[in-house]
Amino acid sequence: MTAAFLGTPSAALPALAALADVADIGLVVTRPDKPRGRSGRAQPPPVKIAAREWGFDVAQPETADDLLVDLQTAAPDVVVVVAYGRILAPEVLATSAAGFLNVHFSLLPRWRGAAPVERAILEGDTATGVSLMVIDEGLDTGPVLSAIETPIADDETGGSLTARLSYLGAKLIDDVVPDFVAGRLQPAAQLGGGVKEAPRLSRAEAQIDGTWHAERAARAVRAFHPRPGAWIEADGERVRVLRAASSESGPAPGVVEAVGGEPVLGLSGGALTLLDVQPAGSGTMQGRSWMNGRRGQAAVVGMAP
Repeated sequence: MTAAFLGTPSAALPALAALADVADIGLVVTRPDKPRGRSGRAQPPPVKIAAREWGFDVAQPETADDLLVDLQTAAPDVVVVVAYGRILAPEVLATSAAGFLNVHFSLLPRWRGAAPVERAILEGDTATGVSLMVIDEGLDTGPVLSAIETPIADDETGGSLTARLSYLGAKLIDDVVPDFVAGRLQPAAQLGGGVKEAPRLSRAEAQIDGTWHAERAARAVRAFHPRPGAWIEADGERVRVLRAASSESGPAPGVVEAVGGEPVLGLSGGALTLLDVQPAGSGTMQGRSWMNGRRGQAAVVGMAP
């Protein structure tokens, strides 16, 4: 069985390793290098780094036409996709004999789209999972081969839950892909109800202000860590909130005050203690240290647009 793999971030690496265990990988496709950091130098995506270290041929097509040519040349039996970051055109999906399989980090049809992990945490889901689906022309609408459910812990972040789901997805590849390509396993259509969309995250929606409910704000801090990062505007200064805890009472909504030396943000229905923060232009610090730097002075939090 020959295969191609499409993926970009580090969350795709367990699936790439699992695919190598059950198929001969003729091509790994990832997104082009992008400028990152203060230097602005182009940096390779994690999948490119790993694939080259593991000895796989790597392609980084700039356009959909380039991607089509790369896959037509490789002519794989099956293609596995994990967080590649580009919609695949119908002509691309026709380049594989068995089809394209996607490891999606949710229990479909709930949380179709680009940010299923973060949306699940933000909305207070108590469980989520990973689905192995056949890609069709819709957005995460294809039939599902298999899925694994897992609970969401109270302290899990978007980053830590993504890491855990990436390993569950790798298990699905080991267990399912050979039987699917051999014709021994058929996918089942997704349920018609319970569809939820998970649009791409934006920095603007991660801004917490005094109108938020305390429980949702606490979930947002976990969901948006590490990207794009929950934040507040305190007296005009952008401050990322990396770790926080909700409480039933605190200052007036929209005000940060020192309570027992800790900065506490008043919110609707309670408050949020800012345990770890990162002010603009500074490194990560304890909220207590940030408040000490302000000499304990209270701050007014700006409203999100």
